[in-house]
Amino acid sequence: MADSWVNSAERIGADLHVELAGSGSRRAALTRALRSAVQEGRLTPGTRLPPYRSLAADLGLARNTVAQAYAELVAEGWLTARQGSGTRVAPRAEPVRSDRAAVKTSPRAAAPAHNLMQGQPDARSFPRGAWLSSARRALNAAPHDAFGPGDPQGRIELRRALAAYLARVRGVRTTADRIVVCSGFSHALRLLFGGGVLRGPLAVESYGLAFHRSLLAGAGVRTVPIGLDEQGARVAELTGHPELKGVRAALLTPAHQFPTGGPLHPERRAAAVDWARARGRVLLEDDYDGEFRYDREPVGAVQGLDPERVVYLGSVSKSLSPAVRLGWMVLPEPLVAPVLAAKGLREAWASVPDQLTLADLIDSGAYDRHVRRMRQRYRARRDQLLAALDEHAPHITAAGIAAGLHAVLRLPPGTERAALKAAARQGIALDGLAGYRHPDATMPAQDGLVVGYATPPDHGYQAALDALCRALPPAP
Repeated sequence: MADSWVNSAERIGADLHVELAGSGSRRAALTRALRSAVQEGRLTPGTRLPPYRSLAADLGLARNTVAQAYAELVAEGWLTARQGSGTRVAPRAEPVRSDRAAVKTSPRAAAPAHNLMQGQPDARSFPRGAWLSSARRALNAAPHDAFGPGDPQGRIELRRALAAYLARVRGVRTTADRIVVCSGFSHALRLLFGGGVLRGPLAVESYGLAFHRSLLAGAGVRTVPIGLDEQGARVAELTGHPELKGVRAALLTPAHQFPTGGPLHPERRAAAVDWARARGRVLLEDDYDGEFRYDREPVGAVQGLDPERVVYLGSVSKSLSPAVRLGWMVLPEPLVAPVLAAKGLREAWASVPDQLTLADLIDSGAYDRHVRRMRQRYRARRDQLLAALDEHAPHITAAGIAAGLHAVLRLPPGTERAALKAAARQGIALDGLAGYRHPDATMPAQDGLVVGYATPPDHGYQAALDALCRALPPAP
């Protein structure tokens, strides 16, 4: 039986099985095995190999045998050896091979020069230091049960912190026992509809994320669009439109309609709650970027008008990062138990260490400081966009600019597709409004570009705006 070696992650950074098979000396066998591991991609460039003595002991070889094998592979260019850095796989190693034949890798599409996609916060501004400090404090203070089987509802530390924060900042009326922690808005939709807690048909705004509509369709939920105007969703259609009379719930973005912008008018907020009360229905409030407002007073959550008729949904995907998979549902009391039943006792809960860290971040005030800092940063970005339009394209109007991380540039009818093609030629990644329109919407289509201003680096933002202005249709 051939000798074999299984590396530990401590020694090499990855599990690897090396067989000393074939004819010839043991040194030749080891040289072939290591060369093959590099060729096949099991040892990637930069991987540090074990010291001679460790590998020799594992394989039952003489130390000089390993040293000679390493030296041969260094001479061939497969490995590098430097004082103090050990022996590593060379960065210029040949491409991965399979069955001793080179595998040609498919060329990757070139990344756009300018990323103006909506929905993405500034990843460079993630509060690493504050997060690390909170993680240290939270883990040091965590009780032992925090590292045992989790609570499907979420850690009480985070639920208490959220109850206080949402009441203070968004006017949400709740207690910790009404909050269920999840991994984000989409997860919440899956629990509410895929878990059978709520049933369709579901009223949605005429413009919104196609991904959410697809998710709901996958759960067997039919979505019925509500019209939009400058005052937000036309909630009167919930009672007056024949197609909407049978809906059992309505999903709204009251603080900042997505993606067209603008808050839901106060009278319509009250009318939506009245509809839910009178018919025993439920409102779903997607507060996706409620913390970021610039030119207006804070708009409180609709949930504050009637906590028993509104499901409030939020996450940190815009305020911190989509990589932090944490969100929350603030539920009417009768829905808490059904949602927990939908999650189940073996649900893949949100990371407890992350929950504890976020709780500390909120309680320590670091989360508020980060949001205030990012509000100033995003406002400056928005102002820079408006200044560029004023200088180079004054005929283009920007909408939805009082809050959020994106603006909608209104275009003349019939010009959206051409503008998107022109943007692509300028190396810009962004969306048009057409991709957000509900396929059954009856309101007139709007032409526009959805411009996210949070993502580009500072040094490249002005160049992105200049390229955007070149892509816009000329003045009539």
